[in-house]
Amino acid sequence: MAKCEICGKGPGFGLNRPWSRKATKRMFKPNIQKVTIWENGRRVRKKICTRCLRTLMKARA
Repeated sequence: MAKCEICGKGPGFGLNRPWSRKATKRMFKPNIQKVTIWENGRRVRKKICTRCLRTLMKARA
């Protein structure tokens, strides 16, 4: 499944709780993006979460 290659964030699990309070299982998927970044002087394609992407952009600026 989708997993961040930097922080390791993967899907989380929980319960849907409608008005009737009938609990059904659900999954929280992380927002994973395919991006090309520079790593050790060469371009590398990685799948990273948007939180890590924001942190990388902050460090780059």
